[in-house]
Amino acid sequence: MVVILHGYGADGADLIDLGRSWSKALPEAVFVAPDAPEPLPGGIMAGRQWFPLTERDPHEYKSGARAAAPSLERFIQAELQHYGIGQSALALVGFSQGAMMALQVGLRLPVQPAAIVAYSGLLPGPDSMGDVSGAPPVLIVHGADDDVVEPFHLTAAETVLAGKGISVSSHLLPQLGHSIDERGMVLGGRFLSTHLLSAATGGQG
Repeated sequence: MVVILHGYGADGADLIDLGRSWSKALPEAVFVAPDAPEPLPGGIMAGRQWFPLTERDPHEYKSGARAAAPSLERFIQAELQHYGIGQSALALVGFSQGAMMALQVGLRLPVQPAAIVAYSGLLPGPDSMGDVSGAPPVLIVHGADDDVVEPFHLTAAETVLAGKGISVSSHLLPQLGHSIDERGMVLGGRFLSTHLLSAATGGQG
């Protein structure tokens, strides 16, 4: 199962096409893209948020991702149970704020998932990784021209994760802003195919 987590101000329908594009390489996979639990404040826009963004600083990312994690964990466990899939055959994919959630939750699940893919995001709470012991391989993809989540966050996350002994692959894509392009889709599809197929043949849920 691949759980795809949208960014701030979007909803699950925003990224479900990623699953459609990867379905040929992963024909037996289930792709789910939940809506974040909260509407945007003020009701001006119809999008959703995993947690509020007002200060947009490290403390807010850390506390917000931590507070939002339990509801996402419950969703994942319910979906795995519904489809009869073991947690070791799970992958988390996220974009922007969804990437923060993929890293926050995926690194701390009681059974190690197969993979995490983080697009245009950052690692929330890099100073509080003490509860991470054993973690899945991580792919980080970021646009070199991203002016929403600055590209240095790729290197920062990679340094912290590698320091914890986590296998990290990273790609800083030239001439790409805050989005996912065809290059990123291909990288993500290959990464998921490698690690999910390995989990399906040799992993235990």
